[in-house]
Amino acid sequence: MLVNLHVKNLALIEETEVEFGEGLNILTGETGAGKSILIGSVNLALGARFDKDMLRQGAESALVELMFSCPPEDVALREKLQELDIPLEEDTVLISRRMQTGKNVFRINGETVSARQVKEVAELLIDIHGQHEHQSLLRKKKHMEILDAYAGTAAQEVLKLVAERFQETGKLRQEIEENRLDEETLKREQDLLAFEQQEIFEAHLTPGEDTALEESYRRMVNGKKITQALGEAELYAGDEEGGAGNALSRALRCMHGIAEYDKQLEELAQQLTQIDDLLNDYNRDMAQYRDSLTWDEEDFQRTEERLNLINRLKDKYGSTLEQVLQAYEDKCRRLEKLADYDLYMKRLEGQLAEAEAALEKACGELTRIRRNSAEGLTKVLTQALQGLNFLTVQLQIQVRDRQSISARGWDEVEFLISTNPGEAVKPLAQIASGGELSRIMLAIKTVLASRDDIDTLIFDEIDAGISGKTAWKVSEQLDSVAHAHQVICITHLPQIAAMADTHFVIEKDVQGDATVTRIRQLKGEENLQELGRLLGGDGMTDAVLGNAREMRQQALEHKSQKE
Repeated sequence: MLVNLHVKNLALIEETEVEFGEGLNILTGETGAGKSILIGSVNLALGARFDKDMLRQGAESALVELMFSCPPEDVALREKLQELDIPLEEDTVLISRRMQTGKNVFRINGETVSARQVKEVAELLIDIHGQHEHQSLLRKKKHMEILDAYAGTAAQEVLKLVAERFQETGKLRQEIEENRLDEETLKREQDLLAFEQQEIFEAHLTPGEDTALEESYRRMVNGKKITQALGEAELYAGDEEGGAGNALSRALRCMHGIAEYDKQLEELAQQLTQIDDLLNDYNRDMAQYRDSLTWDEEDFQRTEERLNLINRLKDKYGSTLEQVLQAYEDKCRRLEKLADYDLYMKRLEGQLAEAEAALEKACGELTRIRRNSAEGLTKVLTQALQGLNFLTVQLQIQVRDRQSISARGWDEVEFLISTNPGEAVKPLAQIASGGELSRIMLAIKTVLASRDDIDTLIFDEIDAGISGKTAWKVSEQLDSVAHAHQVICITHLPQIAAMADTHFVIEKDVQGDATVTRIRQLKGEENLQELGRLLGGDGMTDAVLGNAREMRQQALEHKSQKE
C-alpha cells in the first residue's frame, strides 16, 4: 500500500506531503490546480522521462519519494528486494528519485539502483491507469495481455514454455542457415580450417610461453646495459679496495677490538656482523646471476624468431596465447563437424523437427487455456460492464489462429462489443468512445483485481465523458475494488468524490509573485464544501450543501451494504 508521497520543487509544487489511507482515496481540485502533477510525480519516481522544464522555477533539483508498506505475506516483493540486495527495514519500501538537468539518482531504501530495477519493484507495488492505458484497448496486443492475466498461472507457465520452445527453434533454424554449405564452399572451408589448424599445431605452443620469452628477450636486448651496471655494482659492494665489503670488514675489526669493554658496543658489533652477512649474501647471489648471463647471438636469434611466430599467430587468431590455443580447439571441432557434414545437418534438422513439434504442442495447449478462459472472462466482464451502466452490452472475446507463431503463441485475441440493442458486435476501435473505453478498462481492472496481488491502483481520468447515473455506477465499482485494494483516484465528478474513504483537495495559491500547489486532506464539513463546489452551484447555498449532504449519505449507505 502507498503510505506516503513526498514531492519537492516539481512544477508548481514547492514541497508537499500526502499520507494516503486504505480503501478509496479521492483527489479533487479546480481545473489548473495541478491534479496531473500528482500522477506525474508518481510516474517520475517510477522512471518516467524527466524534462528540465518540470523543475520549479529557481530550483536546481526536484525530489519525489514514495513510501509503501510491505507486509510479511507479500512474499514476491520480499524475494525481489532480496534478489536486488536491497535491505527491508520496518516492513517499508521507500522509492526516491532526485532529478536535475543531466543527472538522475534512483534509490530504494537508501540503495542506489537503476531505472530498470525500480520498474521491476514497482510492478509488484502499484498499477497506474490513465488515459494512455485505456487507449491501449484499441490494440489487439492489449487484449491478449488481459486474457492471459485473467487465465492466471496456468497461462503464464505455458507462455513461458512457448517462449522457450520458440527461442529454441529460432536458434536451430539460425544454426542450420549459418552452416548450410554447397560442395565447393564446404571444400574451401575444410581446406582453410585444415591449414590453420596445422599452422597452430606445428607451433607447439604452451600456456605462458610468450611471457617467459618476452622476459628473456628483454634481458638479451639490454644485455650490455645490464652487464655494465652489474660491474659497477660489484665494484661498489665488493671486497676490493674502495668497495663496501672491504670497508665493512675494516669496521668490524675495529668494533671487535673494543666490544669486550661495553655490552652496548657488543650489541653494535653484532648488528654490524649481520649487515656484513647480508652484504656477503648479496655479493654471492649477484655473482651467480652475472654468471647466468651467458647467451650468444644464436640464442638471441632463436628467441626473436620464436616471439615473432607467436605474435604472428596472435595477430591471426587472438590477442593472447590462450585465445590462440582456444582457436585451435574450435577449429578442430569445426573440422570434425564438416567431416560428417551430411550427418551433422541431418541431426540439426531432426532436432529442429522435434523442437517445432514441441512448440506446436505448447501453442495448442496455450490456445486451449485461452479459449476456456475467454468464456469465463466474457461472463464476468459482461457483468462488470452492466454494473457500469452498459445495460444492453454484448461482449465477445475471440481467440483466432493466425498463420505465424511468435513467442506468445499462434493466437490472435480480439475483444468485440456492442453497447446498443440490435447492433452487431464490432471491434472496440470502431464503436467505443473515450468515456466508454475508460469504463471498459475499469471493468477489466475490477475483474482482474480479484486475481492480482498488487495492493495499490491509481485511476486518472476514469470519469472522462460520463455523468449522472453512469457516474454513480463508476463510483460504486471503484468502491468495490477498494474493498480489496488501495485505490487512488483523481476526479472532477461529485458522484465519485462522495464515495471517498479519504478525500484530498489540490489547491493553487499565489504567494507574492509565485504560484504554489498544495494538497491537503479534507475533514468533516470540508468534504461537503468540496462536494458542493463539484456540484457546480453559483454559490455555497443551503440547497447546494443539502445536495452534497444527500449525495454523501447515499454513498455511505452503499458502503454499509457492502460491509
